[in-house]
Amino acid sequence: MSALAPDANAGRVALVTGGGTGIGRATALALARTGARVAVCGRREELLEAVRSEVEAAGSECLAVAADVREPADRERLLGQTVERFGTVDVLVNNAGGQFIARAEEISDNGWRAVHRLAVDAAWSLTREVAKQAMIPAGRGVVVFVGFSPRRGMPGMAHAAAARAALENLAGSLSSEWGRYGIRVVCVAPGTILTEGLEEYGPDRIAEWERAVPLGRLGGPEEIGEVIAFLSSDGGAYVTGTTVVVDGGADAWGLAGYPPAAR
Repeated sequence: MSALAPDANAGRVALVTGGGTGIGRATALALARTGARVAVCGRREELLEAVRSEVEAAGSECLAVAADVREPADRERLLGQTVERFGTVDVLVNNAGGQFIARAEEISDNGWRAVHRLAVDAAWSLTREVAKQAMIPAGRGVVVFVGFSPRRGMPGMAHAAAARAALENLAGSLSSEWGRYGIRVVCVAPGTILTEGLEEYGPDRIAEWERAVPLGRLGGPEEIGEVIAFLSSDGGAYVTGTTVVVDGGADAWGLAGYPPAAR
C-alpha cells in the first residue's frame, strides 16, 4: 500500500532497469501504484514477466523487456520498444548494477571494469539516449541514479562504492546542464537493503549489518521504491542535483565497525 496518492504519477511513463528483483521491482510497483505506466528490463525474462503481472494487477500497464543494458543493441531495442508502446519516457530509474564482496587488493582489473561497466557506463549511455530522444524534446523528465550508503565507502566494496560515487557526481553535473530542459536528475543512495540477494549471506552477516544501522534494522526494497516514486511526482518537483540518502541513519553514524583483519 503506497503512502502516496494513487494518481501522484498519473500520466507518466517510467523505465526501470534491473526491474526484475529487489529495489527495481519495488520501484516499478511503487510507480505503478501511483499511476505511472511502467517498462521494466533485466536479463531474466521469467522474473520480468512476474513483475509485469504484479504491475498489471495493480491496475497499470507494463512492458517487460529482457535486455542487457551494457549492450548498445539491447539499449536501442529497449528504448525503441518503450517509446513504441508508450510514446515517451518521463522517468528513468537507473537501478541495474552488480557487485561482489572482495578485499581491495584482490579485485582484478576485469572485476573492477565489470562493476563500472554496468553501474556507470551503461547507466550513462542509456540516460544520454533517453534524454536526447525523449526528455529534451519534451522539455521535461526525471532521471534517478541509484547510489550507495555509507557514502564514504566501505571495506570489501571499494569497486562498487567508487562506481556509485561516480553516479552521485554525474547526477549533479547533469542537473546543472539539463535543468534548462526541465529535466531533474537525482541520486538515491540506499543503505543496506534486505533484498533476495542479501538474504543469501545468512543470518549472522545480516545481524552484523543491522548493528551498523541506528534504526536497528535493514531497509526494505519498498522503502526505496516509495522514495523514488515521490521524487518522480510533483511532490519532488524542486528536488534536483542532490543525493537523497535512505539508510536508517547509517551514513550519519558511520560504519560502526572494524575493517577486515589483515591476513
